[in-house]
Amino acid sequence: MTTHVNDPHTIRRLLTTPATWAVVGLSQNRERAAYGVARFVRDHLGMTIVPVNPRAEDAHGTTGYKTLADVPGPVDVVDCFVNSRRVGEVVDDAIAEKERLGITAVWLQLGVVDEEAAQRAKAAGLDVVMDTCPAIEAPRAGV
Repeated sequence: MTTHVNDPHTIRRLLTTPATWAVVGLSQNRERAAYGVARFVRDHLGMTIVPVNPRAEDAHGTTGYKTLADVPGPVDVVDCFVNSRRVGEVVDDAIAEKERLGITAVWLQLGVVDEEAAQRAKAAGLDVVMDTCPAIEAPRAGV
C-alpha cells in the first residue's frame, strides 16, 4: 500500500479558497479540539462551517446535522475529527455524498490516519490531507 503524502499546493488551495467545511465531530464541547479549530477555520480562514455530530448539535451559531447525508449542502471539504478507527466510515460517507454536496476534499485531522480510506478518497477523485491541522498548516502556507 502507498503511504499518503500531503501536497503543499493542495493544502494551500484548501486553506485559501472560500469554501464550506463540514466539520465531523464538531459539537458545543469547548474542550474538544474540533471546537477551537472550527472557530479558526471560520474566523481566520473565512470559511463557512457546518457541524456534523451524532446529536446534530449546533455549534458556533451554525445548525448541526447528524450525518453528512443530512446536510442540505453544499459542502466542499469534509474535516474529520473522529478517531482513526472510525474515519474510514466518514470518508466513505463523503464519497457517497460527493456528487450531491459537491465535496472536493477530505481533511483528516492531526493524529487521524487511515491509508486505505485515503486511497479510496483519491480513487473517487477527492483531494486528501491527512494527519495535520488547518491551524498548523495555515502559518506554514503563509495564510
